[in-house]
Amino acid sequence: MAGFVSHFTNRLDAKGRVSIPAPFRAVLARDGFEGLYAIASPHCGAIDAGGNELLSEIQGRLDQFSKLTPDHDALAMALFGVSETPKIDSDGRMMISDMVRERTGITDQVTFAGLGYKFQIWQPEKFREHRAEASKRALALLSGLVPGAAQPGEPA
Repeated sequence: MAGFVSHFTNRLDAKGRVSIPAPFRAVLARDGFEGLYAIASPHCGAIDAGGNELLSEIQGRLDQFSKLTPDHDALAMALFGVSETPKIDSDGRMMISDMVRERTGITDQVTFAGLGYKFQIWQPEKFREHRAEASKRALALLSGLVPGAAQPGEPA
């Protein structure tokens, strides 16, 4: 798989920077995105981050709405207007911004979790809690125990 996989926890340095895991930097480099695209996740207390593949997914959702309409503009504001594009320095570090801190509660450590086409930035304890809930939900989805959920091979 060529996407973002696994999870890593790193410490912030004295200047509020954190090293993005080398495997994630390699995916971003292959993707060709300069820096990083970051936005508060609409589903949890994390930051969604990535490059061109994440932006393509977001743009695809946005393209389903007619331009110059309130729905398009609201979605564009939520997905692009409040996003950030932090730079990655030559040592592979990014600055943890106020937006990231406020959304996640990050203080001294950061967990990066790969989700294939994107990765998430978490406060480590919140990540552990979310991972436990996600594992339960995934097991239920795979077992067909979530009512109304599309099963693999079925239309959503």
